[in-house]
Amino acid sequence: MNGDDGNEDRGSGLGQDSGLGLRERKKRQRHRVISDAAIALFLAKGFDAVSVAEVAAAAGISKPTLFRYFPAKEDLALHRFADHEDEAARVVSGRPGGVRPLDALRRHFLAGLDRRDPVTGLNDDERVLAYHRLLYGTPSLVARLYAYQRRSEEALAGALGGGIEGALGAGQIIAVQRILALENWRRIAAGETAAEVRPDAVAAAELAFGRLRDGLSLW
Repeated sequence: MNGDDGNEDRGSGLGQDSGLGLRERKKRQRHRVISDAAIALFLAKGFDAVSVAEVAAAAGISKPTLFRYFPAKEDLALHRFADHEDEAARVVSGRPGGVRPLDALRRHFLAGLDRRDPVTGLNDDERVLAYHRLLYGTPSLVARLYAYQRRSEEALAGALGGGIEGALGAGQIIAVQRILALENWRRIAAGETAAEVRPDAVAAAELAFGRLRDGLSLW
């Protein structure tokens, strides 16, 4: 998500799309346009008060076309997380030689804190906060988010070598990142600024990844 517009695609939007074919880039662009129209409505009226037909009309498409892009209404709001599903796996697979997977993930999370990446929870832009309030205040969206996180675990488990060790490691790493992000968001939602939370956020991340390193000695 981008701090300027509440989009969760920071670092994974146009940069990734540039390596795709024209048809796939257009498809991704259409996904973003439809999702942005939906989120604007959800923020203005509430998730449950907006119909799929209303979103389709706002995006200038038919309901059947909308469902070809988004199988469920919840996916309209959570599309901003789509590019983050395999982010941890990409960090592990693309790490420099000689760097352990856990060290690469730690550096990546700390870099996210530095740039106020909303996926770390450390972002106090009002539009980002409004999106997070919508997300965490809507039970059906929270439930759907867990499905995204499960897919993230599965992708990371594969990047860690698969098997039970890969699955156990991925489960712990994704859980730690989720807990860190939620704690940052909760403090900011309670009234603290990102600048005020940042020192504790960095310390908590170092502590969490240190504990993971102790327990996941192979990584």
